[in-house]
Amino acid sequence: MRHRVRTAVVHSTALALACAASYLLTTRVLIHVHQISPHDAIIGGMWSVIATVFVYRLRYEQSLAAAFSRASATVMSFAICFVYLLFLPFSIWGLALLIGTGALVLLLANRADDVITATATTSVVMVLAAITPHDAWEQPILRLADTAIGIAIGLAVSWIGLRLAKVGPTLDAEGGGSVTGEASN
Repeated sequence: MRHRVRTAVVHSTALALACAASYLLTTRVLIHVHQISPHDAIIGGMWSVIATVFVYRLRYEQSLAAAFSRASATVMSFAICFVYLLFLPFSIWGLALLIGTGALVLLLANRADDVITATATTSVVMVLAAITPHDAWEQPILRLADTAIGIAIGLAVSWIGLRLAKVGPTLDAEGGGSVTGEASN
């Protein structure tokens, strides 16, 4: 029981610190790399935190699998949204077309588990493009960068956390492998 509590405390703290680091890096550092609005910086911080939460798992191997899943879904979404937004503005029919196209590509590539993540990413990118239509083509690039930061921090903290906690099957035997209780990919 004592080991379980210690492990839970270490992982909870690691996840919280990883999310804070993700948010701060995205909102405070990247804003100096590329001129973006304060709203875009905050959205980027949120998106980076989401990627960190998605990737951080109780076992590093699970974090690697989640990182690959998140990255493949995001890259596919980035590609179709970027090409679309280079030529066309947001429309509900464009959003539907991109969601259907992304699902088709991932299903044909035997990546069915990535469809939900890609659909959510495409939806966020396209709705943000509708909110800020000026230079809407930048949204996929910004969200790709935010996701990359979240993935990198999630993986790094997972690796460090596992070394600190010396985690065995205690926590993940019941929780499905994710700190948040989600089943791992």
